[in-house]
Amino acid sequence: MDGDDASHIRRSQIEPEAFAEIFRRHAPGLKRYATRRLGADTAEDVVAETFLAAFRQRHRYDLDRPDARPWLFGIATNLMKRHVRTEVRQLRTLHRTGADPVAEPFTDRSDERVSAQAAGPRIAAALAAMPKGHRDALLLFAWGGLSYVQVAEALGVRLGTVRSRINRARRRLRAELGELDLSPRLAIMPEEPVHD
Repeated sequence: MDGDDASHIRRSQIEPEAFAEIFRRHAPGLKRYATRRLGADTAEDVVAETFLAAFRQRHRYDLDRPDARPWLFGIATNLMKRHVRTEVRQLRTLHRTGADPVAEPFTDRSDERVSAQAAGPRIAAALAAMPKGHRDALLLFAWGGLSYVQVAEALGVRLGTVRSRINRARRRLRAELGELDLSPRLAIMPEEPVHD
């Protein structure tokens, strides 16, 4: 369907079924993000709760914002606060086993994949030890695929706060992981986008 997210949300205020397009567009990315943070079982619940809350709050959505991703990821991140223990347990499981719940299917880049799997447990341990605000900002950016501006919107904080949190999180990861190559495939420490 054509149109930005705001147009579908506007339409859904009169025709509630139009909100299904927002779900279709954003549920897969939101589920990948929640699965990485909480595991598959809890992620299903968070995604369902996120879209239920978004549907109920659609009348309050700022229709000047064409992209609903920051709004949806913000709702999900707030809902995840109830699952902090689950997230830390998920990261510790990744640390112990190296099993990423959203692993890419096997590709020809097997060397890169083996390297990433070996690094996963160390990265997970570092993420589990990180302050929640820093972890939220970093993972919304790295795993959620949001820009710095969108992370600020999702968390309801200033852009400078996001920059500071992500910088501190990166420094902490670099300090804890040392020489470990954090390739872009790991999507943990991409460089800040220039469009922010």
